[in-house]
Amino acid sequence: MINKLKLAAGALLLSAVGFAQEVEYTEYDLDNGLHVILHQDNSAPVVTTSVMYHVGGKDREDGRTGFAHFFEHLLFEGTENIERGKWFEIVSSHGGNNNASTSQDRTYYYETFPSNNLELGLWMESERMMHPVIGQEGVDTQNEVVKEERRMRYDNSPYGNLLYAVQKNMFEKHPYKDPNVGYMEDLDAAKLDEFQAYFEKYYVPNNAVLVVAGDIDVKETKEMIEDYFAPIEAGAEVTRNYPKEEPITEAVHAEFFDSNIQIPMAITGYRTPEFGNKDSYVLNMISTYLSDGKSSKLYKKLVDEQNIALQVGAFNLEQEDYGMYLVYSLPQGETSLDSINTEIEEEIAKLRNELISESDFEKLQNKAENSFVNSNSSIAGIANSLARNYLLYDNTSLINKEIDIYRNITREDIKEVANKYLKPNQRVIVDYLPEKKEAE
Repeated sequence: MINKLKLAAGALLLSAVGFAQEVEYTEYDLDNGLHVILHQDNSAPVVTTSVMYHVGGKDREDGRTGFAHFFEHLLFEGTENIERGKWFEIVSSHGGNNNASTSQDRTYYYETFPSNNLELGLWMESERMMHPVIGQEGVDTQNEVVKEERRMRYDNSPYGNLLYAVQKNMFEKHPYKDPNVGYMEDLDAAKLDEFQAYFEKYYVPNNAVLVVAGDIDVKETKEMIEDYFAPIEAGAEVTRNYPKEEPITEAVHAEFFDSNIQIPMAITGYRTPEFGNKDSYVLNMISTYLSDGKSSKLYKKLVDEQNIALQVGAFNLEQEDYGMYLVYSLPQGETSLDSINTEIEEEIAKLRNELISESDFEKLQNKAENSFVNSNSSIAGIANSLARNYLLYDNTSLINKEIDIYRNITREDIKEVANKYLKPNQRVIVDYLPEKKEAE
């Protein structure tokens, strides 16, 4: 009976994925270089207006880290026509919600409103792009906000610097070596004119994509976009020429100390390919195979069977220039970090030397397809996917075609990619250790 239920559930999933509705969209450029993507879905009276800027933590001068993350906060301060401190009040009073996020490669802003407030969303994002108020008062205020965020999320949070501990040891030249949030001494030292120059360089229409998704009329929306965004002047073309890293050919061993923890953590990192590379999709599947859920290989081995770990996880961090594949674990009792690392390497070696089973591979494909469907199950999710696929992957059509990439991955691909990127001599091994003083 249980097997029949499993088969039925699998059939339903495959059916849902197989007949998932294709996301239709229209895309074009304004004269000022702003790329526009429109997705019409009139099934619910909701609309998401979003702008993704091609600027992230890596876009900085030496000694001036953290600017992009700082601007994520600063550009909510107000504009010439939106009073300081009123941004969130305007959104909530019109039945909307909004947020923003910054990675090493991009910054994303969005508002989701009842569709009768589409024009409001467009006006607010055009205000942010056209004439935000970047003054000393706002800079000082947000500097304190960012400091508090850094304390809460990183410096005073157990394992909060996990990612940074790997970055600083995986990259020597590329700006990925520094944390996305930056160093507070850099922000403290920056002058107002430096912030203003940063805005003028990166937050320009020709370095951004505008996405409007939901209950819209395409013709009317195009007219509103023309009214609000066409008058914004283009900026100079943004050019990037970040230094390349040499391949890691000999394992790197490092220590990182965190005063907020009592249990050490074993971390193994591998440098992996950039956004859009098929190998990166394969690594996503490997991550699922090793650590997604209690039935995953590493969890069953380290936590259930051997009882040498409290927790184990893995993830593939996809980025524009280089990715990072991380495996981490908290040891149980007196278990050493070296023994944890040995067991993890043993499991990864199986991927390099053997094909995974047909049944495990089928589960991986089902999970990948389910994840794809879920990512595009909401208007806000579709808007995010459209923006990301255009700006970072240079391929808007991935919103419909990405699932085919996963479907075409084979067991042989998994073995090949494991041999290409996950060899012992390519590792960055970080012993993340307790210490009674502040983290480095």
